[in-house]
Amino acid sequence: MNRLTMKFWAAACVLLVLPGCNDDRNFEAAGTFEATEVTVSSEASGRILWLSLVEGDTVQPNTVVGVIDSVQLYLAKLQAEQSLASARSSRPDVEKQIAALKEQITKQEYEQARVKKLVEANAATTKQLDDVTAQIAVLRSQLAAQESALHNNVGSVDAQIAAAELQVAQVEDRLAKCKIYSPVAGTVLARYVEEGEYAVQGRPLFKVADLRHVYLRAYVTSVQLADMVLGDTVTVYADFGGDKRREYEGTVRWISSESEFSPKSIPTKDDRANLVYAVKIAVENDGYIKLGMYGEIALRK
Repeated sequence: MNRLTMKFWAAACVLLVLPGCNDDRNFEAAGTFEATEVTVSSEASGRILWLSLVEGDTVQPNTVVGVIDSVQLYLAKLQAEQSLASARSSRPDVEKQIAALKEQITKQEYEQARVKKLVEANAATTKQLDDVTAQIAVLRSQLAAQESALHNNVGSVDAQIAAAELQVAQVEDRLAKCKIYSPVAGTVLARYVEEGEYAVQGRPLFKVADLRHVYLRAYVTSVQLADMVLGDTVTVYADFGGDKRREYEGTVRWISSESEFSPKSIPTKDDRANLVYAVKIAVENDGYIKLGMYGEIALRK
């Protein structure tokens, strides 16, 4: 029975049982229990080395439950790390490479000051001072040129380093995706693959659902909807067949904004009362409620 058929019969039950709400069961709406189901798909391609879960197992988020072969990716990571190390080692140390020129300039500036004093004392010629000054200008020009070349080289190497770091990060991300996790805590409902099979990106691996927090999807009439708001507490009955049922406290978590199974035209007030709206009632599951089980709700006055 598909979801649309189940919704049709659940809504039909609401319309059939409402006139008899004065019996000893006294419920206002009916439906089936469901949970938030998550289908976990492969994020990598490769042979499944192991997958340690079976239907009915409880899984926790961020806990590895399986592994996909990642040898080639690991080798690619080693290669990317080697490229990164090579790029970093080729980055020039600007300060070390210009230290010698700076030292020469410092010495010439000292010599310039000494010669200037000699010129003032008529112990040296102005040509000697001019020669020293010219030498300082040449050294400073060489320093500027070398600094410019080195900074350009550093910029180029830094770009190579950034590209290599990005490559390493990409491979690490692909490696991480070779580990199979459940994104939520819950119970495994189905397993679609076996160890040794080849997984491709996007292929479903298993389905998990949080069975501790389930919902009763029921249908209420527009008349009942007038007395129901989000957050209301209602009484929920899980129907096990015959006279067996269990009572739970539920909370209204969602109310549909549109009616379902409504007629094309609504000529009378009685017809308007037959419109039904889907609601979801959150219930804490004690382990007895199963997905697809029939349930009923009674509004608390």
